[in-house]
Amino acid sequence: MSNLPKFLFILTTFLFLQFRESFSHPSSDEFADLVEDLSPAVVNVFTTQKAEDSPSQQLPFDNIPPQFRDFFKNFPPGFGPGQPQNPDQKREQPQALGSGFVIDPEGYIVTNHHVIAQANEIKVKFQDDSELTAELIGQDKLTDLALLKVKSKKPLKFVDFADSDKARVGHSVIAIGNPFGLGGTVTSGIISAFNRDINSGPYDSFIQTDASINKGNSGGPLFNINGDVVGINSAIFSPSGGSVGIGFSIPSNLAKPIIEQLRKFGKTQRGWLGVRIQEVTPEIAESLGLKESDGVLISMVNPGEPAEKAGIRAGDVIINFNGKKIKNVRDLQRIVAEAAVSSSAKVDVWRDKKIKKFKVKLAEREKFDDQAKIDPKKDSTEKTNEEYEIDQVGLRLKDITDFIRDQYKIDENISGSVITGVKNNSPASNAGLSVGNVISQVSQKKITSAKQAKQIFDDAVKNNMDSVLVQIYQNGFPRFIPLKLK
Repeated sequence: MSNLPKFLFILTTFLFLQFRESFSHPSSDEFADLVEDLSPAVVNVFTTQKAEDSPSQQLPFDNIPPQFRDFFKNFPPGFGPGQPQNPDQKREQPQALGSGFVIDPEGYIVTNHHVIAQANEIKVKFQDDSELTAELIGQDKLTDLALLKVKSKKPLKFVDFADSDKARVGHSVIAIGNPFGLGGTVTSGIISAFNRDINSGPYDSFIQTDASINKGNSGGPLFNINGDVVGINSAIFSPSGGSVGIGFSIPSNLAKPIIEQLRKFGKTQRGWLGVRIQEVTPEIAESLGLKESDGVLISMVNPGEPAEKAGIRAGDVIINFNGKKIKNVRDLQRIVAEAAVSSSAKVDVWRDKKIKKFKVKLAEREKFDDQAKIDPKKDSTEKTNEEYEIDQVGLRLKDITDFIRDQYKIDENISGSVITGVKNNSPASNAGLSVGNVISQVSQKKITSAKQAKQIFDDAVKNNMDSVLVQIYQNGFPRFIPLKLK
């Protein structure tokens, strides 16, 4: 009996080790074999820029917080281990270092947009130290992607994209790149999180990883354990400037359609609805009769553009686009952008407490010009204009005349009823409304006069509604606000 506990301990330890082995990383040799197979497809990217073209060497991501700044950096010539800088060396063409990877044996190479931004010459260096001059096929600043092409006398080793939607938090990943200009460097880790938004652009949906990546890894691949590219390394969270175990990669499923467009057209061609949108808050959902706050609220429909032509209106909530459920603004932005230009999109919206279906022929985002030309026609006198009191929310409203349009500087393309008074401590005051704001919708109904607005508010009170949703223009921009009724 005395040997039984010892036997059970040995047996338990053995079973644990066997179980752990079946779920652990590959063995050292398997890992090394994988890296050896992938490395020839990863390249170092070198660019030269004239000093006058880029005097400050600033990155094209100045709008994001410093701790999320892209980890690519321009290095002076001669940078590298054991290579002191020559003070007499010319600095008219500073050298920039980044990473990339081959996706086609004919020589197509993916990297980051910021790696080659403003470059006069682009070269790539392979694992065997051979160098080739690269042609820029196309680039996209919004997703920070670029496609290069080199001419090689022999087919190049290439890698495939993975389906990033099948990746999971905890999956093992490998980063290969050119940190600090050191050349091919391999690090490993796991996927830490998905859908990270670091405010670098409208399509942010980064993979977060703890694989060590640093300055110079920009544009390099993040491989899954099968050797496919699950992400393109693009940014790090780094208060110090070095790796702290929080890196960000563009998901392969976001990159693939962009790369395909760059290869086919030399530029992106994104779908375009022609609307301004905002998130659906629980308060807005309640005011519209929605059971949940999924979907995207349209705050403005651009005149003459796809959504308006199809009959979609401000105040509609988009809940499905081409059969895909829309949860938030970024969902809609990405799905619309990935849709083919001139295609007919099926759009389901929530209006008047029921679903309405539309078909929208999408336009091209890149051709959109949001600078409206205004030719204001103003009158110098105030016409007879009755003021309406809306006690329920603490507002006074008037029709918009030429005189009022001039007085409150209301753009010609804005219609509705102008707020001429707001009571203190009223629902309107608490919601942030002020004199000069324009109410253009109440309860998803377009407003053409102050009298009409008052009638809709009165009807809401009679129907015992707790709140109404109003669309207002403040400083020329539309947004929706739920107003509580007394």
